[in-house]
Amino acid sequence: MHDGFESRESWPFECLRCLYVWEEDYLVRHLTDEHGNEAEIWLASGVPVQPPWSGASCPACGAFHLTSFPAGYLARHPELAAAPDPVPLAKVPVVPVKAIDPLVARAPLPRRLLIAVGLPVIAFVGYELYQYVLSPIGHHH
Repeated sequence: MHDGFESRESWPFECLRCLYVWEEDYLVRHLTDEHGNEAEIWLASGVPVQPPWSGASCPACGAFHLTSFPAGYLARHPELAAAPDPVPLAKVPVVPVKAIDPLVARAPLPRRLLIAVGLPVIAFVGYELYQYVLSPIGHHH
C-alpha cells in the first residue's frame, strides 16, 4: 500500500430491541496500493474492528438489530442520547458477612434417620392392623 490517510468517524446507533442510543468513535485508515485498489481499515480504541454496518451489537442488551443515524446527528439531538446513570441518594453501609448473626433455624432431619425410624413404625402398625382387624375376619371355624 502506497497512499493513505486517516479520518475519524462517529457513528450514532439505536438498538431496535431496547431503544438504547449510543455513539461509537472510529479511526478509519484509507489506503491505496500501486494498482489503484482502495482499502479501509476500521479501528476502535486502536484495535482493528469490522466496519460499523457489519456486526455491531447493542452494549445494553446485546441485540444485533440496530439502526444508525447520520454523523453528528446526536450532537444536534442531545435528547436522544442515553441519560447518565443516576447518582445514589444515600450510601448503604457495607457490613461483612461474618458480622451478620445468622438466623437460628432448625436443621432439617436427615433422610436416613427418617427412614430408620419410619420403617419400623410402619411395620409395627401394619402388623397390629393385621392382627386385630384382618386376622379375625379371615379365620372362620
